[in-house]
Amino acid sequence: MTEHAGHEHSGHQQAGGHEQPGGHDHAGGHRHQQSQPPTRPEPEGRRRQGGILPGLVRGLATTARTLARPSHTAEYPDTRPDLPPRSRGVIALTEENCTSCMLCARECPDWCIYIDSHKETLPATTEGGRERQRNVLDRFAIDFSLCMYCGICIEVCPFDALHWSPEFEYSETDIRDLLHEKDRLGEWMQTVPPPPALDPASAEPAEVAAANRPPRTPREPSAARTARSRPGASATREAAASITREAEGDV
Repeated sequence: MTEHAGHEHSGHQQAGGHEQPGGHDHAGGHRHQQSQPPTRPEPEGRRRQGGILPGLVRGLATTARTLARPSHTAEYPDTRPDLPPRSRGVIALTEENCTSCMLCARECPDWCIYIDSHKETLPATTEGGRERQRNVLDRFAIDFSLCMYCGICIEVCPFDALHWSPEFEYSETDIRDLLHEKDRLGEWMQTVPPPPALDPASAEPAEVAAANRPPRTPREPSAARTARSRPGASATREAAASITREAEGDV
């Protein structure tokens, strides 16, 4: 061992007896320790689990229970889905009800409805009557590549010309074939379900109430109603008439 005056090189120590972090001491009386990051306590749940093996066993048990249950997977297209009757699949058109009022085309947020029509003059149905004009539908088309299936056109139609159909199998390889004209829209009417029955406690529709109302009887003349309501009035008039005739005879 090599010794020097006032210094001892053993563990890199210097006079003063103070150790520096890492084994180095300096004079001054202050001890510097290297700070260590605080350790986070282990969660209670993790300590109770006891490792990876119990969790793995529980996962395999869940898998085994699932394998023992029957499957509810519907393999489409072998199994057709049972859709609700009000499903929004495709829009069907009743051409006879359309009056070309353009309400559906104006309210459509996507502008995917195209309507063309012309006016036609109808002759008078009675003698002395005047001619009438009506709109004749030439074209009614819906572009389902733009349609967002919001149903606004069906809601605003005042004559029930548009209906929802649950049919959804009309995909095409060409996007241009999603433009359905009125002939194809009319074919979808065969898939429209009937409307649901009314609630027994609901009010009767106005159309049904008007049809079931009994016919009105012809109204009686006012003189007959007065005589029936006041039996003595006719006798009073007859007496006055007889007095008038007697007075005229005396004259």
